[in-house]
Amino acid sequence: MADHSVFTGVDLCCQVNNHAHRTEEIDTERLLARRGQPFSIALQCSGAPPQNPDYQLTLVLRLGNQGEVTVKVSEHKKGPGQWWFSQQAAQSELLLTLHSPADAPVGKYSLAVLLLSSDGRILEETVPESFYLLFNPWCKADVVHLPDEVLLQEYVLNENGILYQGAWDAITALPWNFGQFEKDIVDICFEILDNSPTALKNPEMDIQNRASAVYVSRTLSAMVNSNDDRGVLSGNWSGNYSDGVAPTRWTGSVPILRRWSEGGAQRVRYGQCWVFAGVACTVLRCLGIPTRCITNYSSAHDTDGNLMIDYLLDENMEDISNGGRKDMIWNYHCWVESWMAREDLPDGYDGWQALDPTPQERSDGVYCCGPCPVRAIRDGEVGVKYDAPFIFAEVNADMAFWVVHPDGERTQVSVNQRTVGRNISTKSVYGDDREDITAHYKYPEGSAKEREVFEKAGRRVSQATESQSQLQLAIKHAQAVHGTDFDVIVEVHNMGSEDTRAHLTVTSNAITYNSLHRGECQKKTARLTVPAQKAHKEVMRLRYDRYGACVSEHHMIRVTAFIKMNDQSDVILEEVNIPLRMPRLHIKVTGEAVISQKVTAIITFTNPLPVTLKDGVFTVEGAGLTAATEVNAPKAIEPGEEVTVKFSFKPKRHGLRKLLVDFDSDRLRDVKGETTLMIRRQKYNRTQ
Repeated sequence: MADHSVFTGVDLCCQVNNHAHRTEEIDTERLLARRGQPFSIALQCSGAPPQNPDYQLTLVLRLGNQGEVTVKVSEHKKGPGQWWFSQQAAQSELLLTLHSPADAPVGKYSLAVLLLSSDGRILEETVPESFYLLFNPWCKADVVHLPDEVLLQEYVLNENGILYQGAWDAITALPWNFGQFEKDIVDICFEILDNSPTALKNPEMDIQNRASAVYVSRTLSAMVNSNDDRGVLSGNWSGNYSDGVAPTRWTGSVPILRRWSEGGAQRVRYGQCWVFAGVACTVLRCLGIPTRCITNYSSAHDTDGNLMIDYLLDENMEDISNGGRKDMIWNYHCWVESWMAREDLPDGYDGWQALDPTPQERSDGVYCCGPCPVRAIRDGEVGVKYDAPFIFAEVNADMAFWVVHPDGERTQVSVNQRTVGRNISTKSVYGDDREDITAHYKYPEGSAKEREVFEKAGRRVSQATESQSQLQLAIKHAQAVHGTDFDVIVEVHNMGSEDTRAHLTVTSNAITYNSLHRGECQKKTARLTVPAQKAHKEVMRLRYDRYGACVSEHHMIRVTAFIKMNDQSDVILEEVNIPLRMPRLHIKVTGEAVISQKVTAIITFTNPLPVTLKDGVFTVEGAGLTAATEVNAPKAIEPGEEVTVKFSFKPKRHGLRKLLVDFDSDRLRDVKGETTLMIRRQKYNRTQ
């Protein structure tokens, strides 16, 4: 036996195993198994397979870049949490079936088969073979088990998604290519974990902790941003992205992850909240943790933890918060939810967990957030880890406006208890519709239960009430199309029995989605006498030649109206955020949609602005279709002019696929388009 090799080769049976483990979309040349589910390997033998009791087989697994953790796999199950294998002999091979525990650490394993003599001496050892082990939401014993095939198809296997943007009353849908099964993405996901501070400092402890979905997801919420570590994305909300890629340019996660890896774990510039969420969703789905993207509208960023968003204004209603760190209401904010059991918490907190990779506040000294049970947020259980107080404030904080007088004294103008946390949204599992999940995060706004939970979480409830003045304000506007002039109408209603004199000021400011001001567009003041039980309407025409010069890449105008009655100190204030409607790209695909056969996308764009657009570039991307590719516009595009570009590609994978296109130029960014293709397999049988 010692004179020649018994084993001539090891076959990991990648195609069969990967199909059974639902990983064939990732690869068919490498083994990718899900934990808690058996997989088979074949040992080719030079003659008849060795038999017990003369010989014994032992499998040795090593996990980690330097083999930090070693696991010996014996035949027959020894106990819970153990790897084991069974064997079946054929004419010239041994078929081994490996059983992994449902709580095994995820990661890249190397596998060697040892042939031992009856006294335990190693007679032969095969060359190590590598495979990946992933979380298994199909396995009942795995903490990420999700017992619904429809949900699994969406939250693990779907490579196309929708991220919601806009405003709570004007929601827009941004198609996003998660691309978790694109080439090399699984390697990059583990590369991210390998670059975490814990992995670099204590790799053995990190490897063992990768059995925990809580640990892995929390690590990733820190590593998707680059604030403290060798993370993926650098955040930038300044408006200047000249040394990187504007956040609005991205159409998916794959180019970001590849750029990070190819750059030697150097941060990718730049991301904002929906980009951080999209990348996190890609990585978590790839590793096998069911995940979805969430958008919260009128999302509070409470810096001091008092559950109150305080706005300080001078007597002219100018913001005097002095920059720096201050409470804010973001027009919307995106994070992700991942599905897992919380064995580290008391009963009742399994299920969806909120995770936020956007760097906002430190948690345990690091810019990360979660996982936090969504149920704990709804019920005001802010003592539950992780980061429940911050997430609770995002969906529940009250908003207060204060006027600061010259002597420093403050007067509370108004308190709004209904603004924060609206239309919390995610993509439906039944198509491209929006699902509203606000009720998962909070009880009905203004209900006794909602106020009770607020009091439990904040240990106080503001006693101030919303303004009940005899004058009331309302702001209405016509449809706002980017590049056109449109009217904003401010209505002042006198609910009292006497005519009332007042001073009205209306301002419009270009803002970002997270409420940073980019400049004042227009301002209007008027002295009014509003008759009793009547309304006065003041019209302000917002002109493109005024707002176009300062509007942000998020195409958002904030109109603020405030009115002060002549004989009273009270001020009434109303605000509305107006998203400017953007054009869409038109995409037509010609050619047969078959794997490896060329198809051509014809992309058409019409300039909606009254100015010439220069430096136009189209970015085309699609999971299973094509890597992100840039196509330059053929020339400068005059006002109202239509331009057409063509892009050819060969689909790589079959099934329903989405092609996403983005257009950017010097004066207009973030124009999107998409089309859906059904890619068929090749008609002819393969010869293999």
